[in-house]
Amino acid sequence: MSITINYKKGGSKNFSTNLVLFTDDKFNVNKLKKYFSISEFSYISDLLKTSDLKKNLYIFEVNSKKNIALISIKNNLKIFDIEKLGSEFFERINYGKNTEYFINSDSISSKQENFIGHFLHGLKLKSYEFTKYKTKKKLRHISLNIIGNKNKLSANNQLKFNALEKGTFYARDLVSEPGNILHPDEYAKRINSLKKIGLKINIYDEKKLKKLGMNALLGVGQGSIRGSYLVTMEWKGLKNNKKPLAFVGKGVCFDTGGISLKPAKFMEDMTYDMAGSAVVVGLMKNLALRKAKVNAVGVVGLVENMPGGNAQRPGDIVKSYSGKTIEILNTDAEGRLVLADALTFTEKKFKPEFIIDLATLTGAIIVSLGSEYAGLFSNDDSLSEQIVNAGNKVDEKVWRMPLHKNFDKLINSKNADMQNINYVGGAGSTTAAQFLQRFILNKTPWAHLDIAGMAFSKYGGALNSGGATGFGVRLLNKLIEDDYE
Repeated sequence: MSITINYKKGGSKNFSTNLVLFTDDKFNVNKLKKYFSISEFSYISDLLKTSDLKKNLYIFEVNSKKNIALISIKNNLKIFDIEKLGSEFFERINYGKNTEYFINSDSISSKQENFIGHFLHGLKLKSYEFTKYKTKKKLRHISLNIIGNKNKLSANNQLKFNALEKGTFYARDLVSEPGNILHPDEYAKRINSLKKIGLKINIYDEKKLKKLGMNALLGVGQGSIRGSYLVTMEWKGLKNNKKPLAFVGKGVCFDTGGISLKPAKFMEDMTYDMAGSAVVVGLMKNLALRKAKVNAVGVVGLVENMPGGNAQRPGDIVKSYSGKTIEILNTDAEGRLVLADALTFTEKKFKPEFIIDLATLTGAIIVSLGSEYAGLFSNDDSLSEQIVNAGNKVDEKVWRMPLHKNFDKLINSKNADMQNINYVGGAGSTTAAQFLQRFILNKTPWAHLDIAGMAFSKYGGALNSGGATGFGVRLLNKLIEDDYE
């Protein structure tokens, strides 16, 4: 799929080809009469009178060569509503025979800033597809011509939309790759290639990680023939030494469960157990591309959890980078081990303003919130409120879940400082977050997003077509735009 968007100066009353017009919430076309021929106006008016008008979009075939699309603009539209209209429009034209449309911006009644920009942003996000390994690709090209006098989009806004799309698509691409291709060695190389867009990249391999004492992270990957890595990405968009915003991601490129082996059914989905890291990488790419006026750092732990002859065993005890010891009761509770070392390292090395980590951490969060909300756990009310608000604005919703010292007893170990799983039962997502919180040593504002139910969609969502969603890139970008730039 390829989409070409052309901005054409001026407007036009009529076109012999496909036309897109925007109406009010009641599909009143009287104000749009000048864009139709007399016969077209009469024909469409009659059809609208007999329609129930419950949808946002109708496409009418007025002759064998011309379609007219009418898109309803409801009152008090939010930005996400506009993007969703673009998504719905793409769904309708993607499978039709017509591949060129003229979108008349003069018909837009909404006063929402950058209406066309958000409409096209939603359209492009919905158009994503991962066909890299298809030997027979269905080549389809759609041309969109934006006409009228309200189609102006500043160079800066175009840059922001394009950067966000590229960052989101990069995250989706990473999650969509199979485990035999995107193993930790290859993943580290791909991140390293982002140097060319201005990110400072540091790769810590196993030798460096051993020297640092990151035994929690290393223990997860020791059963794999692939390497284990911690990779940092720095963006310095401010000339001062203001504390960076820190984002940490779980990058388990494939998760078999290790010795505590997962069931075979649906294990193939564990290629997306690195989605948290993909969000961080996609976000950092976006910030660099749009030259964000912020200091930020992304940190990802890259491992593969395999049941090899050297694999970590249930009952092993490891000493983390923080100095705290962990008893491994279940090798399938591996993501928190990767994040434990990454969180302490990030706090100690970068001394950030806040830390937000993202991970497909627990199946329990899907039981709690399904595929509608990510779970939010935090030690800071202000940061939590900012994340919730940003998520609501872009429809990447989060729901705050509890943390409390009383949950600590469920992860205290008789043999070490803590154990990596709660075997008593219940509160699986909360005890995982409670575990992570122990590795924030200096009271840095911290939030954990459990995106297990949001990173991948079998059915597709408002702005994705199924598969990897890139959930979190737009949310965190909005957080930065609204509260830190």
